[in-house]
Amino acid sequence: MNTFGFIGAGNMGGALAKAVSKSTKNILISDHFSDKAEHLADKTGGIAVDNIQIAEKCQYIFLGVKPQMMSDMLVEIKDNLKNRTDDFVLVTMAAGLTIETIRAMSGSNYKVIRIMPNTPVEVGEGQILYCKSDNVTDKELDAFLENMKYAGRLTEISESLMDAGCSLSGCGPAFVYMFIRGLAQGGIECGIDEKTALTLASQTVLGSAKLFIESGEEPSALIEKVCSPGGSTIEGVKSLDNDNLEDVIINAVLSSYERNIELGKS
Repeated sequence: MNTFGFIGAGNMGGALAKAVSKSTKNILISDHFSDKAEHLADKTGGIAVDNIQIAEKCQYIFLGVKPQMMSDMLVEIKDNLKNRTDDFVLVTMAAGLTIETIRAMSGSNYKVIRIMPNTPVEVGEGQILYCKSDNVTDKELDAFLENMKYAGRLTEISESLMDAGCSLSGCGPAFVYMFIRGLAQGGIECGIDEKTALTLASQTVLGSAKLFIESGEEPSALIEKVCSPGGSTIEGVKSLDNDNLEDVIINAVLSSYERNIELGKS
């Protein structure tokens, strides 16, 4: 039976641990703050341990620490990994750090799955990008994907595009929340109370995304369906076009992408 270990019980590591716990209870959790690990263990049915125990016992080791902390953490467990005689996979979610960088930091050509999840994994609707090192077997990948299925949609992507994908789906939720906030504020300024405006805005975004996914139509076709000639929607669309909304969003993604590249160099 595969054991999943999570080094780092922060927001993302915690969300992934909760998702995995719907498939298995063979979960070990560690964190710099032991109370955080214990709290997450209570939530998932896992066991709070230390980094060393995870390095020694788990088949899938999630490295849920910040990129700038990764090297020091891997130095701590390097000898424990080296002494293992069984197979294991390192799972990294650190922005900007490649598979080869993780291998260099850990001291060997270990099996590595690199993922980039986004925060909606917390409600089972995440977008998780992944790629793997060549020595990860099909069986190991299948077991990983099966146990991650409750986190959301998993999409394989070339590692050369991981930073770009992270800039879109990893950073994207923040951009979407800003849109929801702006949409709701527009309603508030038209006289709707804040709570109702936020409900209307969030459900509109949720429903629109679901319709797009399930219809298979292009965004332009769906926009056209909402816009009646001479109607109110088309006036709002004209306003967004005049303010260059799509250019603003593109620039946000590009700015995040540039920062991801910087993180990988630091």
